[in-house]
Amino acid sequence: MSKNRKELEKELIDRELQFELEEEKKLDNYDSFVDEKDHSIHEDIDMVMRKYDRESNVRIWVGKPKVVVDLILGFFALWCIYVTLFATFLEEIRLTSFMGMIILMGFLIFPAKKGEQKVNHMPIYDIILMVVTSAAFFYFTLNAKEIVNQGTRFEWYQIAIGIVGIIGLVEVTRRCVGMPILYVAGFFVIYAMVYGLTNPDFFLRLRYFVRNLFYTKEGIFSTPVNVCSKYIVVFIIFGTFLERIGISGFFIELANSIAGRFAGGPAKVSVISSALCGMVSGSSVGNTVTTGSVTIPMMKKTGYTPEFAGAVEAASSTGGQIMPPIMGAAAFLMADFVGVPYSDIVGKAVLPAILYFAGVFICVHLEARKLNLKGIPKDELPKMSLLVKKLYLLLPLVMLVVWVSGNYMTMQKAAACAILLSIGVSIFNKENRITPRKIMDALIAGGKSTITVGAACGMAGIIAGTITMTGLANELINAIVGIAGDKLIIALVLTMLCCIVLGMGVPTTANYCIMAATTAPILIRMGVPTIAAHFFVFYFGIVADITPPVALAAYAASAIAKGKPMKTAFNASKLAIAVFIVPYMFCFNPAMLFIDTTIWQVVQIAITSFVGVFAVAAAMEGYCFSKISVLLRWILAAGGLLLLHPALMTDAVGLLVVVLCLGYQAALNKRMKTA
Repeated sequence: MSKNRKELEKELIDRELQFELEEEKKLDNYDSFVDEKDHSIHEDIDMVMRKYDRESNVRIWVGKPKVVVDLILGFFALWCIYVTLFATFLEEIRLTSFMGMIILMGFLIFPAKKGEQKVNHMPIYDIILMVVTSAAFFYFTLNAKEIVNQGTRFEWYQIAIGIVGIIGLVEVTRRCVGMPILYVAGFFVIYAMVYGLTNPDFFLRLRYFVRNLFYTKEGIFSTPVNVCSKYIVVFIIFGTFLERIGISGFFIELANSIAGRFAGGPAKVSVISSALCGMVSGSSVGNTVTTGSVTIPMMKKTGYTPEFAGAVEAASSTGGQIMPPIMGAAAFLMADFVGVPYSDIVGKAVLPAILYFAGVFICVHLEARKLNLKGIPKDELPKMSLLVKKLYLLLPLVMLVVWVSGNYMTMQKAAACAILLSIGVSIFNKENRITPRKIMDALIAGGKSTITVGAACGMAGIIAGTITMTGLANELINAIVGIAGDKLIIALVLTMLCCIVLGMGVPTTANYCIMAATTAPILIRMGVPTIAAHFFVFYFGIVADITPPVALAAYAASAIAKGKPMKTAFNASKLAIAVFIVPYMFCFNPAMLFIDTTIWQVVQIAITSFVGVFAVAAAMEGYCFSKISVLLRWILAAGGLLLLHPALMTDAVGLLVVVLCLGYQAALNKRMKTA
């Protein structure tokens, strides 16, 4: 009996061990499956980024070469922070050393063609190009004082150095930005050399052209590069530190907690989280892919079509660049171009940004009601009580706004202090605590992200400088003013088309710089307030990312959603309808930008504009309480547009039209339910 008991005990122990082994095996298999799934998702994201975002087509460095490249990128980021805060040397030294590093890093990071994936490989011609072209800028850096004092007396070898530097900038721009901006620059350069400059001697024209572009602050080293090296780069680095403390994940969880449980919750989460993440990232495609990899599958699972899900993400991510208080990099350029404090730009951007996202949010809600879609189950949502404990992650952003808007310190100093504050608050976040390794990673990421912006700004400087030296800007202004006559609407439409066409494939910062130099003065000549004219070109430069036929953000979203690219782009344009309307409204009546208005007018404008956006969104969706007929959609859209125009008479008529339409629709819906 005793023996049997021992045998039974042994058998039980063996069974328990076998059970534990089987469970461990299941767990290992599950972990392996999750790892494979995560790896697959990351591979998909990388593929999409490489296809639609040139910044993602980079060389592969590993081992010691990677350490060297990372040290260069990290040093560059630290150098930019130091220079913007403490440097007292000549401005030409700061600008030329900045661009010299951009050229050097551009060749180190970006291969000559897409798809070059050899590990630790850099062709000899790239090494020669990198050394020679970056040396041209560093020559200026080392001899800045003498060159500034030369006046117009330049030797031919100096002109040759300038040509080499310009060629290097063109090539780096081609690699990291793309061809569209080079086509524009090429057009203006050819115009200058053939028609614009009047000296009959070609070599004297060339001498004058290169001197102006390379050795003065009217070309490459003009406002765009100046603002980029002084402000934008520090804010880019600040954005990389925010990513390291987990701000993107927090925004997505916060949006889930706020809107996830309502009808079509995942799409509303996408609108909120993409708006919050996009204002920091400043990249439509980058933000679309980053947040879209989480939100798009959730939307599809809820019941949205792939094209609609991709469109929601693309429209929301693109709109993030008009979202205060950061507004991407171009807001700093606008402050410098217009000559007003950055806090003024942010304040005036509030209402248009709210109207934009209100329009997207309303379309999403109405689509969910039309399809009878549900929200995310409550037990799957993040607990608000837990998220409240993470609100300290917002402290760097909040303090940045306080410091800048209160004029307590300069923008670049505020950004630097916000970086230090980000490191400080991460101490309380065990999951994303910033270690020395993460600090280095953030500096490296900041340095890498600056290359594309810096190259684009340099190319924008060439375009703006060429336009200025040839007097083409005045000719363009006179021509368009002549075509438009006294009809502002014609000038606005032509300007919009220019911004959208140029913005197809051109970064927002470069697009805004070019439009600020060429088309914004046209609107100002037509009587539009300066800041309203600049907001107009800024908005339509951004919206190019979701406007067919070259809607890069929409195409990136469609790749994640596995939907039709062109249909996704058209859906995104429909969702973002407010951004096609609001800029016209604040040009006709700048009160929408809080220009020459009172608090009561602001309240009136805010309420009527919101109702107007609702009416236009309902007309676009073809649904409110129930399906809306075609005729009623047109009438409702007209009433909404009248409400968006900030004038008392149009508000009264528009409100009457919208109330009658919605009242009729509600009564019709009630009758259908009781039938």
